[in-house]
Amino acid sequence: RRLACGDVEGRLEAIFGRVRAIQAKSGRFDMLLCVGNFFGSTSEAEWAEYRSGAKKAPIPTFVLGANNQDTLSYFPDVSGCELAENITYLGRRGVYSGCSGLQIAYLSGTEAQQQPAPAHSFSAKDVAELKASLLSTPNFRGVDILLTSPWPRDVGTFANSAGEIDTKKCGSKLVSDLAASLKPRYHFAALEKAYYERLPYRNHVVLQETPQHVTRFIALADVSNTSKKKYLYAFSIVPMSSMEPAELVKQPQDVTENPYRKLRKEAPKSKALLSAEEEPACQFFFDLNKHQGKKRPSEGKERGDSQPKQAKKPPQPTGPCWFCLASPEVEKHLVVSIGTHCYLALAKGGLSPDHVLILPIGHYQSVVDLSSEVLEEVTKYKAALKEFFRSKGKRYVLFERNYRSQHLQLQVIPVPLDLCTSEDIKEAFIAQAQEQQIELLEIPEHSDIAQVAQPGMPYFYVELDTGEKLFHRIRGRFPLQFGREVLASEALLAQPQRADWRQCAAQRPEESAQARAFRREFEPFDFSLRD
Repeated sequence: RRLACGDVEGRLEAIFGRVRAIQAKSGRFDMLLCVGNFFGSTSEAEWAEYRSGAKKAPIPTFVLGANNQDTLSYFPDVSGCELAENITYLGRRGVYSGCSGLQIAYLSGTEAQQQPAPAHSFSAKDVAELKASLLSTPNFRGVDILLTSPWPRDVGTFANSAGEIDTKKCGSKLVSDLAASLKPRYHFAALEKAYYERLPYRNHVVLQETPQHVTRFIALADVSNTSKKKYLYAFSIVPMSSMEPAELVKQPQDVTENPYRKLRKEAPKSKALLSAEEEPACQFFFDLNKHQGKKRPSEGKERGDSQPKQAKKPPQPTGPCWFCLASPEVEKHLVVSIGTHCYLALAKGGLSPDHVLILPIGHYQSVVDLSSEVLEEVTKYKAALKEFFRSKGKRYVLFERNYRSQHLQLQVIPVPLDLCTSEDIKEAFIAQAQEQQIELLEIPEHSDIAQVAQPGMPYFYVELDTGEKLFHRIRGRFPLQFGREVLASEALLAQPQRADWRQCAAQRPEESAQARAFRREFEPFDFSLRD
């Protein structure tokens, strides 16, 4: 059993008195871990009694180093030392391993704003060396605890609110990088005079990596603060090395996406789960071997032996269909391009004048049901639209909702390149999905939806023009306007009033004029006019 506390700021009697009271009530704890400022500007009088041995900390206490020039003198040895009986300075950076096998990684100071780094700051080199010392160990899975004084930047992404703290501006990017790499089960920080217990987050990419343990980030307030914010945190932890793998990787119900996804992507990609020589394991959705990006061969067949599939005719609709091109219900004035198997049409009540739909000419319910030749032409339309929108300084976002719909509609909405990045778009979808308790998972860029969805399965998926995809299997109710709501939100297009297409529908003459304008601009990119 351990205790962690925030900025002590020299209030030794207050923190140790509180520890004694807790132990009297709840029994003995093994150690006290202190993050933030252990010493303050008025520490000397109280500290003298502990340094001389007149008083003693009630349990082994481990502290981080100085965060400012004023308190540097309290730490005589940069590599760590005993400051007083039962009070130990861990050092500038490193790993503390307890006799139980518990691993505690620590980084003292604040992020350096200049070079060379002051003695009370850490640099990118410090973080790189700490990472290297751990990541080079065989079978490294993570550390049990990470102690830093600054918060990690962006820790609030995909998470519950941090109150008045803006996690996009507060904290250190280097600490975020460290946390992303070391995958601590608990991460404690301070300095912001605030208490924040973030929802636990994943340390693996669902469907791409084997499950790993979650991380719990806890920021603690300053000791004896007048606002009564929590500054002392009690927790029990069994060392990772002593746990059964299945128990270690259990995912709590409130787990969120990793807030440092951008950093994970920038890091070297992890090794594929399967080597080229291994047989594909049936429990994985994807082959991550030399055939990556293509559906794997059927069981018992080699790729060269399989016979080409006969083109199958699309099923016939059971009633009137608004999207089968031969149907009298189709609003043909919105059609802007017709290929052999697919066509493009402006969306009725679109989010923008160039919001288009890719639709099969025949009656198919979803992408999963498409024949190979139809799917090939869908891909050609995607490529043409990407080139077209990029020429106008935009990127597209595509989504499909295979739920309460009869005919496949691939919604393609352009977003200005200077408005947001592809990562911003993904974060907006994931964040809004979490708010509505929708599990939206990232799947490999070069896989197709047929590898995770069976025909007839309801689902929702988002695709960026980079090939990145997010997928949700619909098991119950699902908000019909979810895709539009995210794109119309303040985080992206900032047009929430256009989330419902029925509020945006224009009169037929205006729709016809928009379609003519789109045809004229799209013509140089329209392969159907050349094929």
